[in-house]
Amino acid sequence: MDFTEEKRIIEAVIFAADVPVSADQLMQLIETLNSDTVMRLIHELQQEYEASQRSFQLVEIANGFQICTRDEYAPWIKKFYTTEISSRLSSSALEALAVIAYKQPATRVEVEEVRGVNSDSVIHTLLERNLIQVLGRKQAPGMPMIYGTTMDFLMHFGLKDLSELPSVEEIERMLGTPEEEMRTEIRKVLS
Repeated sequence: MDFTEEKRIIEAVIFAADVPVSADQLMQLIETLNSDTVMRLIHELQQEYEASQRSFQLVEIANGFQICTRDEYAPWIKKFYTTEISSRLSSSALEALAVIAYKQPATRVEVEEVRGVNSDSVIHTLLERNLIQVLGRKQAPGMPMIYGTTMDFLMHFGLKDLSELPSVEEIERMLGTPEEEMRTEIRKVLS
């Protein structure tokens, strides 16, 4: 059976969406397609983009699919777009985000225990940028809020899901052979 029109619909929807589109969403949209057919059509699109050596690709990211530029064009895109200083995350915000990403759900106090400093401001920044969200309250004295990462977090870091976060060993390899003190700190953050 020829699914040319359905493939074009899938391509148009993924292209127009500003967030990743899941296979389930595509099946709900095109009710005549099942999961296997949707995935086959997505794979065909991926192969077509690859074969034509386009500057973009169809990638699986944040539990869905999105059309993105290829990595080798990143320097040109960065040159085209000017990034405001205020849009960058500080090292302390990245530090807090790492703690939340690996420990989630995590409370502000848990983040502060790892970082050793007050984290109110950086947590506020991460919430404003929609990289983390309030998941609820911990059943503990004071009922503190618990935080977890968002779909925007996955998209920002190019992850399909949280299982793609690097392991302790991978982080150690990226940093070289850290001193024992650094290894202890890394394990503290990630445990």
